[in-house]
Amino acid sequence: MGAAMRRIHVGNALSAFGLGFTVPYLYVYVAQVRDLGAVTAGLVLAVFAVAALVVLPFAGRAIVRRGPLPVLLAALVTAAFGALSLGLASSATTVLLSAAALGAGQAVMQPALATMIVDCSTAETRSRAFAMQFFLANLGLGIGGLIGGHLVDASRAGSFTLLFAIEAVMFLLLVVIMSTVRMPHAPKIEGSAPQAEGSWKQLLGNRAMVQLCVVGFVLFFACYGQFESGLSAYGVEAAGISTSALGTALAANTAMIVVAQFAVLKFVERRKRSRVIAAVGLIWAVAWLAAGYAGLGHGSRTMATAAFISTYALFGLGEAMLSPTVAPLVADLAPTGLAGQYNSAFALVKQLALAIGPAVGGPMGASLHAPYIVTFLLFSLGITFLAVRLGRQLTPVQNQPSLAKSRVVAQGGAPAEPLPANV
Repeated sequence: MGAAMRRIHVGNALSAFGLGFTVPYLYVYVAQVRDLGAVTAGLVLAVFAVAALVVLPFAGRAIVRRGPLPVLLAALVTAAFGALSLGLASSATTVLLSAAALGAGQAVMQPALATMIVDCSTAETRSRAFAMQFFLANLGLGIGGLIGGHLVDASRAGSFTLLFAIEAVMFLLLVVIMSTVRMPHAPKIEGSAPQAEGSWKQLLGNRAMVQLCVVGFVLFFACYGQFESGLSAYGVEAAGISTSALGTALAANTAMIVVAQFAVLKFVERRKRSRVIAAVGLIWAVAWLAAGYAGLGHGSRTMATAAFISTYALFGLGEAMLSPTVAPLVADLAPTGLAGQYNSAFALVKQLALAIGPAVGGPMGASLHAPYIVTFLLFSLGITFLAVRLGRQLTPVQNQPSLAKSRVVAQGGAPAEPLPANV
């Protein structure tokens, strides 16, 4: 790992730390500490998603034209301003505007960092680089949430002001660290410099990328979009899971990722990416069956709790398999010089799924228990179906990069003619 990649991973870990440091406590801060009510607190969480959806299309264009590093630095400064303003805000208007700045900054960090990883890695090292990114992101989220929870006190507004001030300082420190990154020369875009319309038209004309975005939407909708909304509501209402058990389940998810990430990496690197994604769909289908047993079965409370924790652990296993698979595939599908556009488009799909997922899953998980399980079980099986279809749109090397190291593959997918022995 070169010096540039090390700094990029530090940036990824610290940005995730900042997210886990404050976001879990936003509702309490707005609704109770600032006494602005549950409606305003709900709007703050919605503003995060809306801000991301607004800025991500422009972020892709900026990354292509200016490069990922300047865009990342601008996002960090914006997020620092939003965090500090949020800690000092006392009215609904200032809280919402501050949340929009913080949400927009954090949303743009994702494709900017992903594009920097692409620029500083090769096809052979990319899967491991993204696996490390996902590992550090989850570690940062967990540690940030743990430390933040010990700093805040709902009876003291100053403790939350301190929390957001620390986050702002951390983002500014990250500006200094990332400013030292020496990026390789960006590849020139083939042909003339694309306009935004041309880039999006080119992306939408890439059938493999469009199908991958569809798969990505279902992945994030059926898994990440349910963690803290539908699935937790289902666990409490249908399975009678205590809040402490819910915390244990979330910890089991993170622990599975931390333990399994590099264990599954060797397995994933030698398999077709479409088959890995298809296998994740089957693993998550088993996870939803375990959740169904927890809430709809007639076992003991202990068995229900164990099944519910297993659901989160199985989700973590699937996430560990996806991290070295999906993000590198987005990079491999992007034409030369357009990795930022493709990363931003995929991040936009992710944010859309994360916005719709809780809105759909939350009410279903709380009241329509059996339909909720059946619906998301079918979504998981749909992941497998869509992944198999995606595999037909990929070239052999796009689907299995290890082929490039073991044999020469011609452009059409057939093995090239062997070279003469003397050559």
